This record gives sequence, structure tokens and C-alpha cells, in this order.
Amino acid sequence: MGAVFYSRMAGGAVVDESVISNLAGRIRAAVESGIACAPVRGELPAGDIDAAYRVQDSNTRYWLGAGRRLVGRKIGLTSKAVQKQLDVDRPDFGMLFADMAIPDGDEIGASAVLQPRIEAEVAFVLERSLMFERPTVADVSRAVGYATAAIEVVGSRIAKWDINIQDTIADNASSGLFVLGNERRDLDEFDGRLCGMVVENRGEPIAVGAGAACLGHPLNAVRWLAEEMVRRGRPLAAGDIVMSGALGPMVAAQPGEVYEARISGLGSVRAVFARSS
Repeated sequence: MGAVFYSRMAGGAVVDESVISNLAGRIRAAVESGIACAPVRGELPAGDIDAAYRVQDSNTRYWLGAGRRLVGRKIGLTSKAVQKQLDVDRPDFGMLFADMAIPDGDEIGASAVLQPRIEAEVAFVLERSLMFERPTVADVSRAVGYATAAIEVVGSRIAKWDINIQDTIADNASSGLFVLGNERRDLDEFDGRLCGMVVENRGEPIAVGAGAACLGHPLNAVRWLAEEMVRRGRPLAAGDIVMSGALGPMVAAQPGEVYEARISGLGSVRAVFARSS
């Protein structure tokens, strides 16, 4: 099913496709060169979320055409504090491609992600598709095959993380890489709302949180995503990985460091960063 994206300015005119294409190309150039670019928001109608998703979708279609494989989605802006900071009242989403997956404990190259930061999250792997226009949390629960601890390595192609909601959406929700833990858990084996999270570096805790920080419960975030994906014509399918959103604050990732996330009931997972060359 093809994705459906639309965007109109206040006067009713559709945002020109050449603008969308140029901004998508700017982001791709930053990916390819490793040099962050200027924000894109100034060239989109203020507050036009759909225009930003059109930029993201332009690059999604480009990368799929280039042979990358879509394996899931990531949800961002699930924290009420971050939503307030960016003056939004909703999460956002981005695409997960197979080449973004890093095995637990494998080294991440120093130049793999621009301006990397890490977030500890609950990841879900679906065993059933979610095609409903208005799915319930019960629908989502039935669709989930298992959950696992995960680390998302977020990054920004926008210089100095100078972003608003349009910038991060256009930039594939500031995605980078993701690391899944090796322990699989059924939903009844852990408490998604109360599960505690800690990220440690060199044995010291540097971030803490809990499942409730993710829209009250990580499954609430997945339910939102499932509905949004149907509305936008790219529904979640069996086998998809869903990174459900941060359980605590982002942490800037430093070269040569190892970060371990522990989530109650889900085990642990590590992100290992190579030293700078």
C-alpha cells in the first residue's frame, strides 16, 4: 500500500514537490557527507507537520528504491516534557531499516551517526499486522510477539541539534541506529508501566526512568503509531520492530564508551562506541 501524505499552506496551496525534494536531498547529503546541514523548518509552512512527513517519505521512497529494507518504525516525542519543549502535543515516527540494526555489544563506528545520543526503550516485535483504523490497546497486545530491552542511538543531520518538530520529522525522527537485547519476554512477564530503567556508563548510573514516561505505557505509544500508520498508508506488518520511545532522558554518546541499559523484567542491552580515529 502506498503512503498517503498531504500538506497545504494556510491559503490552501499544496506545498510544491520541488521544495520537498530539495529538502529531502539536503538531508541525504548530510547523511552521505557526514556534515550536518541547516534546519529545514524555515522552508516549510510554519507548523505544517504533513509537509515535514512528506520530506521524510521522499527519503523513505528513495532509500527503498536504493535497496534498503524496511523492518519497522521508531516512535519519538513520547515524553510530555519533550513535547512541551518543542511545543507539540503528539509523538512522531520514523522508519527503521535493516542496516540500522546493531547486534548487542557490537562496536558502533565513530562516524556511524551524526551527533549521537542514546535512549533506553522497550522494543516490540509484532507477530500480527495492525490494519485497523482505530486499534485498541487490546488489539496491539494481541499483535505483539515479544518485547525486549533496546537502545536507540539517535542522531541529527541538523547542525547542533537545532531542531523543532518539523526538522526532526523530516530527518526521519532523528533516527540513527538501534540495538535490541537478546532476552525475549511475553507481555505478561513484565510490567510495562512500572518497569524501571537505568543506563550505566563505567558502572555509574547516568539516566533513569520508567515505562510510564512513554505516554503512560509503551503500548499506548504503539497503539498511537498503529493508528497513524494506517492513516498514512503504511500500516504495521507482522515481523515489524517497533521502538516505542524513551523511558528517560537522552544521553550524549562519547567515543570509546560503553553504555548499558537495564530494564526491569526485560534484561539488559549494550551500545559500544568505537574510539575516534
